[in-house]
Amino acid sequence: MKTNNKKPILGITMGDPASIGPEVAVKALANAGIYEICKPLLVGDAEICKDAIRFCGLDLVVNAVKDVKDAKFEFGSIDVYDLEYASADIVTGQNSVAAGAAAFNTVVKVIDLAMKGLVDATVTGPINKESIHLAGHKFSGHTEIYAHYTDTKKYGMLLVEDDLRVIHVSTHVSLRQACDLVKKQRILDTIELIVSACRQLGISNPKIGVAGLNPHASDGGLFGEEEQLEIIPAIEEARRRGYTVEGPVPADTLFPKAIGGVYDGIVAMYHDQGHIPFKVVGFNWDKSARQMKSVRGVNITLGLPIIRTSVDHGTAMEIAGRGIASADAMNLAIEYAVNMVRTK
Repeated sequence: MKTNNKKPILGITMGDPASIGPEVAVKALANAGIYEICKPLLVGDAEICKDAIRFCGLDLVVNAVKDVKDAKFEFGSIDVYDLEYASADIVTGQNSVAAGAAAFNTVVKVIDLAMKGLVDATVTGPINKESIHLAGHKFSGHTEIYAHYTDTKKYGMLLVEDDLRVIHVSTHVSLRQACDLVKKQRILDTIELIVSACRQLGISNPKIGVAGLNPHASDGGLFGEEEQLEIIPAIEEARRRGYTVEGPVPADTLFPKAIGGVYDGIVAMYHDQGHIPFKVVGFNWDKSARQMKSVRGVNITLGLPIIRTSVDHGTAMEIAGRGIASADAMNLAIEYAVNMVRTK
């Protein structure tokens, strides 16, 4: 199972069961090409999976299992590691304790399967943070759950869409807290994470662009001191360690250059600084239909002892159960997981 000449087993979570998560999972597994590159195992609830197949109008059946060794890995039959949710308490499109508990327990289970070596990589569907919190689990997202259950101290969120690769110095904290987290060592750790990730993706000597925190990267200290006190010293130390790093570059200049191929990876200082331009590139809104035409982009957690890729979109409760959600991001997340297994 651990050799690169065999198809890897992927543990794929269905995400929040009240969301579009089950739909994008079954749509991805309705793609015969996925079975040509991996052995997908959906982790969640068999009955909810069957319901998603029904309202999507797919010609698929479900093989519910309690052990990875019982999976068939045959196209047309979705293997579901069945956790048997209390599905009667889960209402499509609604946040709830039941949905949050189911989503959380699914993530914990897929981490456990990977840590035990029963799956080669994990791929996650979207979870709803409000439901997770209603269920009593005070994590701010997948990244933090994975870090906790793998006992990982240094980790980061990498967003990938074609040649655009973005990592963040901080993610799920308030903007005020994010500014306080712009520290030399944290920035340096983040640079090292994205350099390592780029190398794993096949880029031997990546060029990294680092964003400033303040407008115009502070214009020499006119609009803040974080650049001079923290960001520039981190960049200088990264260069001393042999990394090709440029910055701090104002974010409104950095992202157009990155999209144009100037950088192999970029370091954003906080969540929205990286996520907004990334989603402008990866999310395609259909004006006439008033819905997303396609949703691309993959979220990869770096620094873990196991592989985790994910869709980079939310739960979209407003369209859950309607069969119109795009599975583009899930397909990409699966492909990236396979590639990371092969280059690990």
